[in-house]
Amino acid sequence: MGESVKIKQKEKKPGRKRKLLFKIGGGIIAALALFMGIVFVVNVICNGIEKKQIDSYGQYVQVDGKKMNVSIQGDGEQTIVLLPGQGTPSPILDFKLLIDQLTSDYKVVAIEPFGYGLSDRTDKERTSENIVSEIHEAVEQLGLDRYILMGHSITGLYGVSYVKQYPDEVMAFVGIDSSVPNQPGMDVKLPLKSMQFLQSSGLMRLLKKVSADPYDAMDYDEHTKEQMNLISNQVSSNSTLMNELKNLGSNFINAENMIYPRELPMLLFVQSNNDKNPNWLPLHEQQIKQSDQGKLVPMEGSHYLHHTKYKEIAEQFKDYMKHIKL
Repeated sequence: MGESVKIKQKEKKPGRKRKLLFKIGGGIIAALALFMGIVFVVNVICNGIEKKQIDSYGQYVQVDGKKMNVSIQGDGEQTIVLLPGQGTPSPILDFKLLIDQLTSDYKVVAIEPFGYGLSDRTDKERTSENIVSEIHEAVEQLGLDRYILMGHSITGLYGVSYVKQYPDEVMAFVGIDSSVPNQPGMDVKLPLKSMQFLQSSGLMRLLKKVSADPYDAMDYDEHTKEQMNLISNQVSSNSTLMNELKNLGSNFINAENMIYPRELPMLLFVQSNNDKNPNWLPLHEQQIKQSDQGKLVPMEGSHYLHHTKYKEIAEQFKDYMKHIKL
């Protein structure tokens, strides 16, 4: 009799432990679901409030039946068309420090492509062909027929297609740590769904809240910093930008053998301390040899060189333009 009671007690103990584990696991899942629900609701509410706090800037031009935001500053005889790096939330504000250094001598037209800044989004595939065509339509709407093409990062990819399409319009190309069409490693698949989930769930907002302000130590005024963060919360990982990332690999493949015309003046500002890609500087050195009037300026800093080296970039650019033949 005593033996059978002991056996039953032993059988009950594992069952009790299992139930306890189920209860704990269920509690954790419930707490996590509640947490995610709160984060999501807070994000939706904040997005609605912050959208009203964004100040308009620039002006709209009609492109493909949609609104594209552009900024025109300065009264110089020569015009710079300024294009952003991939995913830059508010290009016009992001370039503000550099624009302020250039407007004393040049007219600067900064363009926010679809999906960026205050421009509309679009469902049209983000191929280089479509992006270049839309940018050119904006340029046409502004009545520009001769200009210097300047841009950051991905502009190095779109720029080579742009110059091929409109060779009589571009006077010179200026790259700010710009992409090289044949740079390796651009065929990787990006976690686009995870990126969108982080943004739509509100987790990205939470991560930004507990992280250091990326603009904190920079020379932007406080209002501009605030506006860039507000716009970032609105546009980051939107469907247009995600489609551009989806097409990134194929856009590079299609441009792999494209080069700038030898007669086109080229000035490249290149990050000299790119530890992740030791071939970064050599790739640009090879590219600059394509131009009879090419100049490469190595600079130590982040990929966004114009955030901290804006004065040096403007100074070197102005000096370069004085010594080339157009």
